[in-house]
Amino acid sequence: MIKPVIFYQISPLSPSAHLFEITLTLPPQAAGPILRLPAWIPGSYTLREFAKHIVQIQAFCDDQPVRIEKLDKATWHCPPCQGSLRVVYQVYAFDMSVRAAYLDQTRGFFNGSSVFLSVDGTEDYLCQLEILPPKGSAYDDWRVATSLSHLDAELYGFGHYQAQNYDELIDHPVEMSAFSVVSFNVSDVPHNMVLIGRQRVDVERLSQDLQGICAGHVALFGELPITERYVFLTVLVGHGYGGLEHRSSCTLMCERSDLPVLGQAVNKKDYHRFLGLCSHEYFHLWNVKRIKPQGFVPYNLRSETYTRQLWVFEGITSYYDDLNLLRSGSISSEDYLHLLEEVISRVWQTPGRFKQSLAESSFDTWIKLYDPNENTPNAQVSYYSKGALLALTLDLHIRHASQNTTSLDDVMRLAWHSYGKPLMGMPEGGMETLAEATSGLNLKAFFEHYVYGTEDLPLVSLLATVGVQCEFRAAKKKQPNTIDVMGIKLDPDEAVNAVVKHAFDAGAAQMAGMSGQDQIVAVDYVKATKANVNKLLKAHPVGEAVTIHVFRRDELLTFSVTLQSPPENTCYLSLAEHPSEAEQQAQTVWLQALQPPIAQDGSAHE
Repeated sequence: MIKPVIFYQISPLSPSAHLFEITLTLPPQAAGPILRLPAWIPGSYTLREFAKHIVQIQAFCDDQPVRIEKLDKATWHCPPCQGSLRVVYQVYAFDMSVRAAYLDQTRGFFNGSSVFLSVDGTEDYLCQLEILPPKGSAYDDWRVATSLSHLDAELYGFGHYQAQNYDELIDHPVEMSAFSVVSFNVSDVPHNMVLIGRQRVDVERLSQDLQGICAGHVALFGELPITERYVFLTVLVGHGYGGLEHRSSCTLMCERSDLPVLGQAVNKKDYHRFLGLCSHEYFHLWNVKRIKPQGFVPYNLRSETYTRQLWVFEGITSYYDDLNLLRSGSISSEDYLHLLEEVISRVWQTPGRFKQSLAESSFDTWIKLYDPNENTPNAQVSYYSKGALLALTLDLHIRHASQNTTSLDDVMRLAWHSYGKPLMGMPEGGMETLAEATSGLNLKAFFEHYVYGTEDLPLVSLLATVGVQCEFRAAKKKQPNTIDVMGIKLDPDEAVNAVVKHAFDAGAAQMAGMSGQDQIVAVDYVKATKANVNKLLKAHPVGEAVTIHVFRRDELLTFSVTLQSPPENTCYLSLAEHPSEAEQQAQTVWLQALQPPIAQDGSAHE
């Protein structure tokens, strides 16, 4: 049976005005169609209300104008049309993030969820898309990068593309600009990193590292999901960071300084952060794009979809992203322990971990994670960072209890074969069931304590089983700072003023009455700025009451803050000096590289 077809066309109508024009063409409709634009994009769990960017919309039946009625904030109704119905609309695109759409004279980019209307009842229709170039010789060097299937469009060319249904149409972001491409193969599948923006990248090193990272994830799951090609769409900026996964691609944003430059020493910390981002989004190719919550099958993009399992899909992914950097040879064991230290310290420095469980954090993502405020660290915990530590804890617990015959690797492979390959949604509690089935352990109390409860994870004892010593001490600092002795964090976006971003629970500042958003103007009657506030505090010993003047709104307030001892909530990891033979063997098995099932090809630059 031949599937009916819906036709889309998108044109960069006015790069200077940041307007895309989209034309949707439908076959004859006996009943008037209902048109909708998603309210959120998969992978980013907050309502973004993309319909607010539609600036004009019209409908035509056989080229004759017809009335189109708006039913609610993101829904329209057209009258019945016995001929061809065309809906033409313009979308304002000036969102520089990886989640929506952007257009100016330097580049065009869009996620389908922010520009393509869906039509009720046609969700399984074949979708054909024509991508047009902007008009003018200034854009002659623009090309198209996407993982969409080609019709008559050449590789990197404007023209016609195709998706099997609407869900697939909106899951292949599109970049149009004068980009460069780094190419390599994994399991005989072409992989491209598209670099957007000015750069001088060491292509050989980048392609080698990316190839190893991708091959490492393929080795873990045993196979690559069926895909024609995989594309990393990477925007290089002066300041910014982020990523979003898709079924055969991902969109990344990083700083130019994050990437290796030919002939120059690499900034390890920045480059490792970028590789971790690539590793994270690529792991999503399995975990969340195919192994996904039951409530996401299919997605309901009109309103919130709740699950208590985001710690599985983001937390476990956040565990494997850095671990795979080590296993693939991109970083050393010492580098990995430093990355792990940062995650552990971040969680241990969050008082909210005692108030919100991982399950609650997952469920409340729609109202909390993407809308932080000055009290966020005191009230919440991240299912990314604590979820990664939960995955580490579960992995080491299973390894130790099974004498290294079973691990979280085995659990993830079972999840792939149980839910990912058959594209079945994982029910609530599904990961707990898989972990017990794989390990043969009774893990009910484990999950009750650490997923549904708020107890601290037993990292010290479990890391010791793999020959890693874990200690919590005060942070090593050259001088006392506001976090250590006052229990506050200053707003990093403030260049001059010492503005309190967070006042932590039980910290000296909060106990004295200070609050987030207070601007510190004096310490012991001396003018304070962001640049000198720590130097002023250095003159006062722990235990002394210091007079702090702040502006709260436009009122001057005075507080007596008794400086506290720096909290012992910073993690320090080291390899045990004299591990037992069993601990050394367990460490080797945990950290060793997995062997890819298929040899990898070379790389090239286009």
